[in-house]
Amino acid sequence: MIETRLLRQFIAVAEELHFHKAALRLHMAQPALSQAINRLEEKLGFALLERDRRGVKLLPAGAAFLETAYTVLGQLQQGVEHTRQVSEGVAGTLTLTSVSIAGYPWLLDTLRRFRLTFPKVRLVIKEMPSASQAKALASGEADIAFLRYLPGQADNIESRLLLDEPILMALPMDHPNAGDAVIELKDFADADFVFTPQVLGSGYHHQLIGLCEAAGFYPRVVQEADQLHTLIGLVACGFGVALVPASIARSMNSDKVVFRPLAAESSSIGLYLNWNTDNPSPLPRQFFSLLESTL
Repeated sequence: MIETRLLRQFIAVAEELHFHKAALRLHMAQPALSQAINRLEEKLGFALLERDRRGVKLLPAGAAFLETAYTVLGQLQQGVEHTRQVSEGVAGTLTLTSVSIAGYPWLLDTLRRFRLTFPKVRLVIKEMPSASQAKALASGEADIAFLRYLPGQADNIESRLLLDEPILMALPMDHPNAGDAVIELKDFADADFVFTPQVLGSGYHHQLIGLCEAAGFYPRVVQEADQLHTLIGLVACGFGVALVPASIARSMNSDKVVFRPLAAESSSIGLYLNWNTDNPSPLPRQFFSLLESTL
């Protein structure tokens, strides 16, 4: 390992081509500088300088090593500056996970403002189901997660309710109830339903099941799909009906599906902001500050 001090000492000698002038520049004794350059050449195993009575000349190896020394010290300086910016929360990587974000204009606006405010931060956005988000947050793969309620999260995971959004019924356009202003869920006791799998978000899944049970029936689930947009595609194809958050209706533009509100009380579902309190990065706090001014 070659110390950066030796690189700086060699650069001074290579630029001055004079040990005495280089020593004055470095504020050190000339014999000590000569010994330092000798140690550097011993470490490398080859000569860098030609010394004679007329002065000092760079050998071809010395000229090549001078470029290397410039590059190494330059990269080190850049690395130090980048590290300083990371410590100040103006650089680095922020990984954010979410359910589908297209239906949340305030979140999209926050992401836009964050990108403009912190251009040196690499923003990684991953859409995934709530259960997968919780795992990513706990493992440190995610810094911030926007997900549905999940019971039994770890003690170091903080959760804040951001909003409650209505649950809507997604119906094929030609469904007999497609023209209804409000849907009575009990009328769908014999209907086919499409659902997301319970394993992807047990809290969300249980809440939808609970709505059906409160209406006097257990839904007959004929098909499952991991993504809500795929779920809507299945509704459009006539697989069945689906219970979905209002944000999906805002983000979908389909001429084959209609979305209708439910008459049932408490037919809403929460979206939660989650973060790991063990995360030392200042970037989540920077994001929260912008989010607060958006909501």
